[in-house]
Amino acid sequence: MDGGPVIHPDELHVPDLVVRRLVDEQFPRWALLPLRRVLPAGTVNAVFRLGQDLSVRLPLRADDPAAVTAWLDAEVAAAAELSTCCPFPTPTHAATGAPGPGYPLPWVVQTWLPGTVASEQDPSASDGLYDDLVTLLSALRAADTRGRRFTGTGRGGVLSAQDDWLRECLRRSTGLIDVARARAAWAALCTVPRSGPDVMAHTDLVPGNVLVDGGRLVGVLDGGGFAPADPALDLVAGWHLLDSPRRDRLRQGLACSEHEWLRGAAWALAQALGLVWYYQDSHPTMAGTGRRTIEHVLNDMS
Repeated sequence: MDGGPVIHPDELHVPDLVVRRLVDEQFPRWALLPLRRVLPAGTVNAVFRLGQDLSVRLPLRADDPAAVTAWLDAEVAAAAELSTCCPFPTPTHAATGAPGPGYPLPWVVQTWLPGTVASEQDPSASDGLYDDLVTLLSALRAADTRGRRFTGTGRGGVLSAQDDWLRECLRRSTGLIDVARARAAWAALCTVPRSGPDVMAHTDLVPGNVLVDGGRLVGVLDGGGFAPADPALDLVAGWHLLDSPRRDRLRQGLACSEHEWLRGAAWALAQALGLVWYYQDSHPTMAGTGRRTIEHVLNDMS
């Protein structure tokens, strides 16, 4: 098996046999371990399970190898920092591979965590997951920023900086969602003010990055974006992962102000609007996550 639909216009083809050869030649100690592609596909990396305890992650989008090396190094460092303060298991870096025949970029091997991604096992009505998210977000917020502040251009800075992107998403979403309601909700949310300093945040708490078992959180994936951001950014987990009663309890458990909670809804809407149209044909699971989150935000705004 060599993967599903192409997700990105600049996507690299990553055949199973190529990955097998890369592992065997560069890390012969793992040559006897079985290798299988993980589906549904990731959106940033092609992911393979290697034996019982490891995973291989190969960037999907074509880029300059030196730039990808810098990006992977930064992700490894951020994930290592996350692991020091996260109260739940996170993957740890095991090795970095080099480009080779059939694949032009560096790639990484990391530990595999047990559990099921929340996009495959709906935990939204779980009291245990609500408790676990309070524990997780409280711990991340308490982590030391070491004087750092948000420096990116994506989610996590100023809401109004997302306006151009959201207009494009709304334009492309005609016929896929209730665009009029979504546009009105964004107009109401994007001007909500913020106060207080940045805090450390996972920055991408979508269902595909949360491992659950029996309705409890058992692992946190893709910690390479761990960085300072708006304290409301990680609140997106409430709209992505919880039903309305437990979302309300999450707000109470974290003692969120009105403005902070509304900014969380804004970040959730901004993220979800980018998922539906972009992944409509290539990744139905991600598109479904977007639709569900948009519905949660719009219902809360009613």
